[in-house]
Amino acid sequence: MPANVAPALRALCAHLIDYAGTFPPAALPCGAAVVNYDGYRQSQHAWMLRWLVVSVVDLDRVPAELDGTLSVLADTDHPRAAAIEAKRVLHANRPIYCEVPVTQLDEVKQAGSYAKIRTGGVKPEAIPAVADVAAFIRACADRKLPFKATAGLHHPVRAEYPLTYESDSPRAVMHGFLNVFLAACFAWHGRRDIEAILNETDPTAFRFHDRAHWRDWSLDAAEVQEARTRFAHAFGSCSFEEPIRDLEALGLL
Repeated sequence: MPANVAPALRALCAHLIDYAGTFPPAALPCGAAVVNYDGYRQSQHAWMLRWLVVSVVDLDRVPAELDGTLSVLADTDHPRAAAIEAKRVLHANRPIYCEVPVTQLDEVKQAGSYAKIRTGGVKPEAIPAVADVAAFIRACADRKLPFKATAGLHHPVRAEYPLTYESDSPRAVMHGFLNVFLAACFAWHGRRDIEAILNETDPTAFRFHDRAHWRDWSLDAAEVQEARTRFAHAFGSCSFEEPIRDLEALGLL
């Protein structure tokens, strides 16, 4: 890990990204995504990488040596998975992230599973409103229910971006991963008025030293690490390089 990464940013971004290269908008062949993941695990930014996200239908194309690093999209348990991502409440012998409505979060908690929120997509209408993201984070914090996010978090700070890599891509205001995960850290430590941080579009409002700052709010690195470990686990992204490039452009890496 580079020595110049601020301790609070390191706490916020450690193992933050689940690489999902086979999913839109990248939509790479499984073999290419596997090669990328192997390369990222050897890179100087490997400390930001967590699991490789694959569909259960692609598992035959994933080498066995990656078992234990896979987050598998499936509706049943699978022995090769480190975690399962399902679109229903599911019981299994490993972490399960259940992408279900907020009204079902009590069922997720009772099942001993985790929550999952979709924070974007390749069309503007796939991006949830700030109020809905805030409501999800608060509901999970109230239940002490860990979660992950997926889709639409390629960029650190909320702004308008193209939604795909095509030249004629639609554009929309996308959520930023610094916004979402720092808001979640504050929610874990008792803040409920998190809409403003989710709405933030000024990159200079986020500062990282021994503490993580959003404007006048701050948490120390240990508080951020606790929230990440116990609550705000990760986000799935079809690009591992894009979030890193943006952090570098902001002077944070």
